[in-house]
Amino acid sequence: MPQRFVAYVDEAGDEGFGKLAGKGPTAQSAWFAIGALVVSSEVDGQLPQWRNDIMDQFPKKRSRDLHFRDLKHEQRVQACLMLADKPVGGCVIASNKITLLSHPKKEIFKQKQHLYNYMTRFLLERLTAACRSKAKMESDDAAHLTVVFSRRRGTDYHVMREYLEFMRDGRELMKPVRSIDWSVLEPSDVAVENHSNRAGLQIADVFTSAVWNALEPNTYGFCEPRYGQVLTPRLLKQMGQRLNCGLTLIPPFGKTPLNDEQETFVEYVRRYQEKK
Repeated sequence: MPQRFVAYVDEAGDEGFGKLAGKGPTAQSAWFAIGALVVSSEVDGQLPQWRNDIMDQFPKKRSRDLHFRDLKHEQRVQACLMLADKPVGGCVIASNKITLLSHPKKEIFKQKQHLYNYMTRFLLERLTAACRSKAKMESDDAAHLTVVFSRRRGTDYHVMREYLEFMRDGRELMKPVRSIDWSVLEPSDVAVENHSNRAGLQIADVFTSAVWNALEPNTYGFCEPRYGQVLTPRLLKQMGQRLNCGLTLIPPFGKTPLNDEQETFVEYVRRYQEKK
């Protein structure tokens, strides 16, 4: 029997380009991130209780839904601390959209859903590889992954499934350096749910937003790395390295422009080692 895993996918920031060139606050984010929480099928059933445990820390909140953006700073830190030792994996793909303004394929990336699908590919490559590796390491079994996306306005999930089938069938003209492991994931195993319906999506929001806040300057130009640093132990890793596995930058680290705060955070992830 294959080992079964579930990944919950959410995003932070937006895909827009139009107001990136100006200085100061804009209606559009400089970074767009897609992230996932991945768990074994056995752990999946515990997620609602974990979400409830987090919300119990904030008794004055009327809604029992967990939305990272609605939490105060100290509440965000507490939520991240409560997830930092859970048996989960986190994976975030973060695009520095400023670099797309001078990209030769800028007009293609401006097309509806193109950037989202492009980054989803990076995410699924890493998720399927991690599930395959985990299953092989623990029992030498096959792995099976189900992916649940948070429903977002303007995204055509039928188009996304067609894109996944296109890649699965090997119809790409240019073969990627990495590829999605289609022995682990079938396009038919991709589902879409409302954020409020699945605790896993709400926890995925915490992971994705925590990392995004370490990269996205706020109104005053400051980033907030603490949330992402707290959750760094849970980022997926390959051969002991979390950068380019649990956290992937587009363009990659060393080629994408970063300010001092952003670079310090990425270096923290790159150098992180578990305490022995």
